[in-house]
Amino acid sequence: MTTNPVNKNTYLQDAVVDGVLRELMDIRAEMIAETLACQLRIDQVRGNNRDSARNLLHYLALRRRDLRPLQLKLAALGLSSLGRAESHVLATIDAVLEVLHRLTGQAWMPPAQESTVVDFAAGERLLADHSDCLLGAAANGRGVRIMVTMPSEAAEDYSLIHNLLEQGMDCMRINCAHDDSVAWAQMIAHLQQAERALSRTCRVVMDLAGPKLRTGPLDPRLAVLRIRPTHDDHGRLSAPARVWLTAESQQTAPHSPANASLLLPAEWLSRLFLGEQLKFTDARGAKRNLTVVDITEQGYWAEATQSAYIVPGTVFNHERKVAHADDRQATINLLPQAENAILLKQDDLLILTRDLAPGRPATYDSSGQLLTPAMIGCSIPEIFDDVRAGEPIWFDDGKIGGVIDRVEFAQVMVRITHVRPRGEKLRGDKGINLPESRLRMGALTPKDIEDLAFVVENADVIELSFANTAADVELLHEHMARLGDRRPAIVLKIETRRAFENLPTMLLAAMRAPCCGVMIARGDLAVECGFERLAEVQEEILWICEAAHVPVIWATQVLETLAKEGMPSRAEITDAAMGDRAECVMINKGPHVLSAVRVLDDILRRMQQHQAKKRAMLRELRLAHTLTIQQPVIDECTLTDIII
Repeated sequence: MTTNPVNKNTYLQDAVVDGVLRELMDIRAEMIAETLACQLRIDQVRGNNRDSARNLLHYLALRRRDLRPLQLKLAALGLSSLGRAESHVLATIDAVLEVLHRLTGQAWMPPAQESTVVDFAAGERLLADHSDCLLGAAANGRGVRIMVTMPSEAAEDYSLIHNLLEQGMDCMRINCAHDDSVAWAQMIAHLQQAERALSRTCRVVMDLAGPKLRTGPLDPRLAVLRIRPTHDDHGRLSAPARVWLTAESQQTAPHSPANASLLLPAEWLSRLFLGEQLKFTDARGAKRNLTVVDITEQGYWAEATQSAYIVPGTVFNHERKVAHADDRQATINLLPQAENAILLKQDDLLILTRDLAPGRPATYDSSGQLLTPAMIGCSIPEIFDDVRAGEPIWFDDGKIGGVIDRVEFAQVMVRITHVRPRGEKLRGDKGINLPESRLRMGALTPKDIEDLAFVVENADVIELSFANTAADVELLHEHMARLGDRRPAIVLKIETRRAFENLPTMLLAAMRAPCCGVMIARGDLAVECGFERLAEVQEEILWICEAAHVPVIWATQVLETLAKEGMPSRAEITDAAMGDRAECVMINKGPHVLSAVRVLDDILRRMQQHQAKKRAMLRELRLAHTLTIQQPVIDECTLTDIII
């Protein structure tokens, strides 16, 4: 007896549908059980955030299993593969279940006490409402807001803030790691003035500095000032070095660029005349001279046609003779101290010290053998109690990597494992990351607690730096409560591996406030999680936050080359376009920040027509009209070749 292929296919199809239906029912049961088990957490969340908290818990339950085989089966049946379920998880599951029940001839009605609260429209509306609450209303034609970090000069330069607001800035960010409350107040006053002038509004966002781990100072090098003229490829002089001469007692800056500046006695300078040759012997014993080319009320310009090295004690002589020999001479007493650096190479040993005594490079004997390893201090010595041998350590945004070799009370020995082949220079005040160490550092430092009084009174949004646990968020709530009834919104800066791992619990703690958000601080996060994992990590943060209906700020190095140098790289333009996945994109300060805001505004407006979160927006595609529908004329031979 032969089997009818049609009946066999129908049987297989029914089996697939039944299997998918059972699996989805199991997933749904797990989601409901999750919310029941976490009811206490939900009750602690602010009332307007409870539906979002349930949706977050539903999403976490959904993502605890590998959904890829199920997704393929759903796609083959022509059903939703759950790829856009973040903001309305239970509604998505129920919609698919309803279709599957109909395919099997069964009735489907979810229990009344489990009825879907966050449906498809409500999920998107909640995220939009929370974004408006945190970041202000979106600009016309651009749903993603633009945040700009203020430079110190914004306290003095009203026009900078006015122009930024005019170009499209939606949030003004003040980093409390820099300047002081006087400067912050002036920046805010400038913003309020610009808002009135332009009839626009802008959120004030203040970033608490947090416990930033940094390297300590280094011993300065002996100050040496090099005067170097410009030569062409053949070694011929193409431009002399421009040297600014100014009085020790009343220093003035030159009005145009100088290759070097020298401080000399005012009375000695007053005797200079145009064309005079100032003679001196440099640090190498070479006889050199400077030619005076201009005399102004502020200072004197001289030119050098040969390279020279100036150190404290270098003596300059007038060309012409005067009555007393002492009047002909002037001595350089002061030069700016040069910044020191430690050159580290593969397998070098670096000593990280508990105190902040100035560090120094390694020393070697006459045969090149190591005498004393390089050493440098650490800004937060308490971490020495938490680190262990074998744990990785990174310096300067991941430029230098090492492994902790040994831990002692006063110092930690680090073996360098990751540097460029020619080595890398480590300087003072550079970041330190310990991604696998369980550091017992709170997110709020004494300075942060002191700054909070001003921040709570003046900011619309507080950014909590280096928040790693729900306890850090709760501590911020407590300090804010002690400062009065005003409640700025809270943004959690996710910049460590530990913060990423604790994101769900931190979100539930932050949702006790009426309004909260998350910043993906991609600089430290890349070092903590590994550069190769950054794309994956930021995707996961976007998914989790969308499930909680929490706005996301996309930050760190967005259009950085454009903001600093005036010309963007191709890669950062693509990166800025990906920021459309978030609710806000942050640009850091730079000389060309106005151009960066203008370009970002244009990119985000264009991308809005093509993408909303993970969903492609299929607007009319102009490229689809470029193909001419016309039969080509081909001969019989060509047609035969095509058929073959």
